[in-house]
Amino acid sequence: MKIITVSRQFGSGGRELGKRLSDVLSWKYYDKEIIQQLVKENGLNPDYVSNMLSSSDWQSVPITTSSSFNIISTNDMDMKTSLLIAQRDIIEKIAKSGNDCIIVGRDADIILKDYHPFRIYVCADMESRLERCMKFEEKKTEGRLSEKEVLKNIKRIDKNRANIREMLTGRNWGESDMFDLTVNASRRDIKKLSEAVAQYALKWFEA
Repeated sequence: MKIITVSRQFGSGGRELGKRLSDVLSWKYYDKEIIQQLVKENGLNPDYVSNMLSSSDWQSVPITTSSSFNIISTNDMDMKTSLLIAQRDIIEKIAKSGNDCIIVGRDADIILKDYHPFRIYVCADMESRLERCMKFEEKKTEGRLSEKEVLKNIKRIDKNRANIREMLTGRNWGESDMFDLTVNASRRDIKKLSEAVAQYALKWFEA
């Protein structure tokens, strides 16, 4: 079994890279599918789960393999912790299925470290990230965000990802030695990048 994990700055193109890698390699792909499974197993509202997991006010709590999942809670922080543990359990189930797969985000590289995944980190300069996000906003028929609002979102989501990474590892998000490949996607064609990354990944698994 081979696993590729993709961590990424918001708006860098990491999600697209992961999906295209899945297409090139014909491997299973997991991203929002993890949230969907969490919702299905626990009968929760998908928007509620996404909002809880994307908020930036996590406290330092131990999310270890010995932690148990209890979805019944009236405390927001306890609920967030429970959701994070439940998400971890789903990711571990994916790994135990034995299928070659690609998992985007969710700190899967940390959770599945014993499976020795090929860990990718995708970054880009702010100009490229903002441009990518604004193109997404232009496709919306309603509820479009302004450039100022998008920039605020980028910073908020990056901060949240950094907070969770520090909570899980005690280290800063994006440190190079925590990944096997860092991809700077600034002003790059993600489709072409994915083809090159796929070849590199296969060689890495053979080494």
